Amino acid sequence: MPLFDGRSPESRTRIFYATDVHGSERTWRKFLAAAKFYHADVLVMGGDVMGKLVIPLIREPNGHHRATIHGRVERLETAADVERAREVIRSLGFYDVVMDDDEYRTVRDDPAAIDELWRRLAVERLAHWIELAEDRLGPDGIPCFVSGGNDDLLEVMETLPAEGTRSFVACEGRVVRLAGEYTMISLPYVNPTPWHTPREASEDDLAAMIARAVDGTTDFGKVIFNFHAPPIDSTLDTCPMLDATTNPPSQIVRGGQPVLYGAGSSAVRAAVERYQPLLGLHGHIHESQAAARLGQTLCINPGSEYGEGVLRGALINLSNGTVESYQMTAG
Repeated sequence: MPLFDGRSPESRTRIFYATDVHGSERTWRKFLAAAKFYHADVLVMGGDVMGKLVIPLIREPNGHHRATIHGRVERLETAADVERAREVIRSLGFYDVVMDDDEYRTVRDDPAAIDELWRRLAVERLAHWIELAEDRLGPDGIPCFVSGGNDDLLEVMETLPAEGTRSFVACEGRVVRLAGEYTMISLPYVNPTPWHTPREASEDDLAAMIARAVDGTTDFGKVIFNFHAPPIDSTLDTCPMLDATTNPPSQIVRGGQPVLYGAGSSAVRAAVERYQPLLGLHGHIHESQAAARLGQTLCINPGSEYGEGVLRGALINLSNGTVESYQMTAG
């Protein structure tokens, strides 16, 4: 049977993997649609599902609204203008909220209130995404495994249901069965970054987390590592080097060119090389779409262009305990 023609036979498991959607409504909907479009048996979302910013739509005394999107103040005179702005904001991965000018000024001057609003909107969007997954995937029995990443707050991710749903499965920090034949282990933490994101850990701590996660696992030939951090110096982690002494961190340039380096994790690479799982699913470094073998393990980072509304992914066929084939996708 041709590789991407029709649904997988029973002996083959077809995974569609994507990562780093960062709150983008458009990208999440494309992710769910990928199950039918690519005839996938399983969907896996690898992390960083929360958005990073709240954009208020401020109601003015004359009934109009204003919103600052990408640094430009947009004047919204009609309800249709407001709705279009909300769609743009959600597609970009941000959260939108309508408020009066007085309320906006009160919240703006209270960091705790901003933080609480951001968390509440993040939980609400994830709840909406779960409903979409259940509605679109549940009737066909297609499981959707979702893990967080370094940008996702633990307290928000803990609101995701691990059980009791037809399709949606929160899998970070858990060992789950995938297609009945494979075991997937998910780890949201990454090695330290210049951005000081919520879930970073030293390489020693990452190594300890991985050791605990794989404890009791014996047959790594049918194990999938869904680790948000890519292995260091694997081509899955190549990105510009940043100067962490500036705020925000800035690119280091030499000879007029950005300095590139491997920003991945040495602990993750050591674990892949030691345990040799069947497959490594990684993300975190958006600009480094790549696939590479570390020993017998195929490691994949599909990259991310969520801000442009583009869903990058990887379609992976597993058959009889082997990676039969894979293909990078974008759409």
